[in-house]
Amino acid sequence: MFAWVLCGILCIVIVLLLVKIQILRKSVDEICIGLNEHLLNESNTLILISSKDKYIRHLASELNKQLRLLRKQRREYLYGNRKLKEAVTNISHDLRTPLTAICGYIDLLEFEAKSDSVERYLKIIHNRVELLTQLTEELFRYTVTLDEKKEAVKERVVLNEMIEESVAEFYTMFKERQMTPIIHLPKVKVERTLDRFVLSRILANLLNNAIKYSDGDLEITLTKNGEITLLNTASQLNQVQVAKLFDRFYTVNTAEKSTGLGLEITRTLVKQMNGSISAEYVHNQLSICVQVPDSIEES
Repeated sequence: MFAWVLCGILCIVIVLLLVKIQILRKSVDEICIGLNEHLLNESNTLILISSKDKYIRHLASELNKQLRLLRKQRREYLYGNRKLKEAVTNISHDLRTPLTAICGYIDLLEFEAKSDSVERYLKIIHNRVELLTQLTEELFRYTVTLDEKKEAVKERVVLNEMIEESVAEFYTMFKERQMTPIIHLPKVKVERTLDRFVLSRILANLLNNAIKYSDGDLEITLTKNGEITLLNTASQLNQVQVAKLFDRFYTVNTAEKSTGLGLEITRTLVKQMNGSISAEYVHNQLSICVQVPDSIEES
C-alpha cells in the first residue's frame, strides 16, 4: 500500500515538474522573441513574459534594463552622428569660398616676375591648397554618402559597358602615367539592377586608387557572376598598408595627394549596394575585388 502511495506522489511530482519546465520553456521563448523583435526591428517595446517565476521575471527585468540603456545609447549615437554630419557639411561649405579665393590669387601670381625660391614656394603652396580643396570636397561627399535615407534610383545596367565607360573617362590620366589597362570582359552581358551613379563612383574611386599606387600596369577583370577585380603591381606598398587601405583618412607615403577617404567612400557605397569589397597583396601585386550583387536575384 505504501509503495502505491509513494508511486502516486512521484507521479504527481513528475507531472508538476513537467508543467514547470513547460512554463519555463514558454518564458524563454517569449524572451527570445522579445529580444529578436527589439534587435532586428529596432523596436522600443520591452520584453514581456507571462511567467510568474521570480527568477525568470528577474532575468527579463535585467534584460529590459540593458535594452533601455542600449536604446538610450543608440539615440545619443544617432544624434551625435547627425550633428557630426551637419558640422562637416557646414565646414566643407565654409572652406570652399576662401580656398577658391586663395587658388585665384595663386594663379595670378603665376604671371608675376619671381625668383626661383618664390616659384618653388608657390608650387608647394599650390600643392597644399589643392590637397586641402580635395579633402574638403571628399569630406562633403563622404557625409552625403553616409546618408542612408537617400533613395537609390535603380535601373538595369550592363557592367561590361560601365567598365568600358569608366576606363574611357580616365584616358587622360592613364596617358599621363603611360599606363595601358588590360581589360578582360566576358562575351555575355553581365546585367545588374542598381544605381548607375553609385556604381560609376565606385569604379572611378577604384581606378583613381589604381593610378595612385600602380607601378605602371593595370589589369581589370569582370566575371560572369558580377565580380570586378583590379590588379596592379604596387611594389612600394606592403601587407600592413594594404590592410589599412579601407580605413578612414589612412594614406601611405606613395600617395602624396591622397585624402584617405576615397576607398572608405567606396566601401560604404558597396555596402549600401549589398555588395562586398576586399583587398589582397601578393608578390607586390595589389588586387581589389568587388562583388556586385543583383537586387532582383536577392529579393
